[in-house]
Amino acid sequence: MRIKKDDMVVVITGKDKGKKGKVIKAMPKEDKVIVEGINMQTKHAKQTRTTKSEIKHQEGPIHVSNVMLFDSKAKAPTRVAMKVEGNKKVRISKKSGAVID
Repeated sequence: MRIKKDDMVVVITGKDKGKKGKVIKAMPKEDKVIVEGINMQTKHAKQTRTTKSEIKHQEGPIHVSNVMLFDSKAKAPTRVAMKVEGNKKVRISKKSGAVID
C-alpha cells in the first residue's frame, strides 16, 4: 500500500469525491484508510449509569483505491511510484517527480 499515515489525500470516487484530507489511520491488511472529515458515519451510544446517550459522528474507513495522494508541488492528485535510492526504498510523485518521503 503506497498511502501512509499523515499523507494528504484526495478522494477520487464516491459521495465525498473531490474532498481533501489527512490520513488518520492506514490499515494495510484490509487495504483501507481513515481520512479526516471523509466518509462521516453516525454512531448511537446507549445510555449507561455513568454516561448519557449520545449520537457520535466519526470517520469511517475508505478503500485505498478510492483515494490519491495530493502532490503539493503540482497542486493535484498524483500516482505514487517506488524507487530505490542507495539502499533505501522511497516514494516518488508521478506528476512532479519529487520524493515524497
